[in-house]
Order: sequence, then C-alpha cells, then structure tokens
Amino acid sequence: MGNFSVEHKNPDGLFKSPVFSQAITVSGRSKTIYIGGQNAVNRQGEIVGKDDLALQTKQILENIQVILSSEGASLKDLIKMNIYMVQGCDPRAGLGAFREVMGDLKNPPIITVLFVAGLANPNFLIEIDGIAVVEDKD
Repeated sequence: MGNFSVEHKNPDGLFKSPVFSQAITVSGRSKTIYIGGQNAVNRQGEIVGKDDLALQTKQILENIQVILSSEGASLKDLIKMNIYMVQGCDPRAGLGAFREVMGDLKNPPIITVLFVAGLANPNFLIEIDGIAVVEDKD
C-alpha cells in the first residue's frame, strides 16, 4: 500500500460481519475523500427508483463510484458510510442492492444506519454519505 496503511479491525469479543467492519485505522501518507450525502438523482437531475429502495440504493452507489473514480479511488477504498433511510422502509431491500453492487468485500467499511422521518425531497427513501482513503501521491 505504499506510504500508508488501512487496518480493518474486528476485535475478539465483537461480532464479525461480512458486511461491515467494527473499526478502521489509517496511518501514514494518505488522502481522505469525504463524500457528501448522495441521493438517487442521476446525472440529468432525475430521481431514479421512485418508491423503490433497491433502485435508489443502486443509483446512490453509482453516484459514489463516480465521485471516488474522479479521485482515483473505488468502492473498496470506502472506510465509513452513514446510511439514512426513511422510517418504514425495509432495510433488506437496500442491503440486497448494496451487496449486489459492492459484492463480498474482504475489508468492508464501517457503517452506521439511521432511520429518519424524512429527507430533503419526499421522493427520497435513502441517502448515503461516506469517507474513503487512498495513498497521497503528492
């Protein structure tokens, strides 16, 4: 990994999940990418997947991939994700879409999932922000 290291921590005594890590440490020369809350809006400004949590989740992850790619990173470089889901949504639909796009990661990010009363647009069912880290090449 060059001049930095990312360690995914799952200490004994805590549940070991294939979907998320319990903690992550970053050391050395790295660049941190902070991703603002992404929703299911495509490049044309249209909402994708109205009333469909799985489609909205896929569009959000596509948006996140675009951001990461613009910084020389990919989904595997995510270390932290916050997922905001409208109360009443079935998180299994979002999780299924998440696993479809992300696959089974050797080192999954740490994740926080929150149910909220609503998001900025009443058609949004989910919003995701995140943090990624890559080697600082400067």
